[in-house]
Amino acid sequence: MNAAFLFPILLCCVVGILTAQTAPQPAAPAVPTDAFQQPPAAPSAKMPKPPGQRTPIPPPPVYNCEPVNPNATPEARALLKKLCSLSGKVTLTGQHNFPNHLSKHSERIAQTAGKYPAIWGSDFGFTGGSDKDSIEGRPGMIEEAIRQHAAGSIITLMWHAVRPTEDEPVQPGAGWRGSVQADLTEDQWAALTTPGTELNKRWLAQIDVVAGYLKKLKEANIPVLWRPYHENNGDWFWWGFRQGPNGFAALWRLMYDRFVNYHRLDNLIWVWNANAPNGRNALAYHRFYPGDRYVDILATDVYGAFDQKHYEDLVELANGRVIALGEVGAPPSPEILEAQPKWVWFMGWSDIMDSPRNAEAVKRVFNDPRTRSRGEPLPE
Repeated sequence: MNAAFLFPILLCCVVGILTAQTAPQPAAPAVPTDAFQQPPAAPSAKMPKPPGQRTPIPPPPVYNCEPVNPNATPEARALLKKLCSLSGKVTLTGQHNFPNHLSKHSERIAQTAGKYPAIWGSDFGFTGGSDKDSIEGRPGMIEEAIRQHAAGSIITLMWHAVRPTEDEPVQPGAGWRGSVQADLTEDQWAALTTPGTELNKRWLAQIDVVAGYLKKLKEANIPVLWRPYHENNGDWFWWGFRQGPNGFAALWRLMYDRFVNYHRLDNLIWVWNANAPNGRNALAYHRFYPGDRYVDILATDVYGAFDQKHYEDLVELANGRVIALGEVGAPPSPEILEAQPKWVWFMGWSDIMDSPRNAEAVKRVFNDPRTRSRGEPLPE
């Protein structure tokens, strides 16, 4: 092909390229005047997920009925496992006795009901002399607990402690109002819950006395449902009605540490025992709860109606743990136990449940198939 023929073709190509480069371009879209004042868009990786794609909160761990004390004795472990297995199936009967009266009220309830209570309860007391609450009855009370355990009773103990500002014993009547049901100032409470203060040392000395008696039960291989500082959500005992991390919960944790880590009382099953709330001087359970690391069983005291919501609140707080009626004035009826089946035991209070006015109610509930008394077969 000759050059004369190619020249016109090349010329057309050059003109076309130059025309394309000089043609007018479409205008860029207008930029808002405040465009450079807007914050930069967040990276897509940090954008919040829509509600439907939220990472689910894992459920709380399933409670396995193991004691909070990792060194709990085999007997304590076995008792807690047995109580767990009864939840929702049957309710154990129980009766409290004053320390200086040994088993007086349990014996009388057995005569009324025709069956002996499965739970035997007593107290470390606070008075002196021959009074029913005398601390002089402590040695005999411990010996009676050993006899009761040998006979097949489950042992539960409590402690109406005097204030750490006083020495025990105190006088009957006057000491009850003037010490056990008296109060501590804010400064005294702060000193009590601060290790190393003089008041804290006085309180530890009280703890150590009671620990000496509990050790006798440990040496006898007897597990104890230990429910100190009961009705702690009420305002009538010196240890109660103090909310928040520095309130009752702090005292409970200090007490737990002394009994478990110092005295090695591995036979104790820890029963945190509140009172039925009333919205006035007994507040909601959760406000005084020391935490799952320090509690095996949750209980409440009921001297009135067995309110369904209170029951449900305690079940929720327990989160799978055993719940119990630590004290009752009158026994729960079979109808109550039908509606509130998770009560693993109830314990009648001394001469209140053990009274003529409650005799028929006692007979009825003790002989109901929903309850079990001492010596009766338990469900698996």
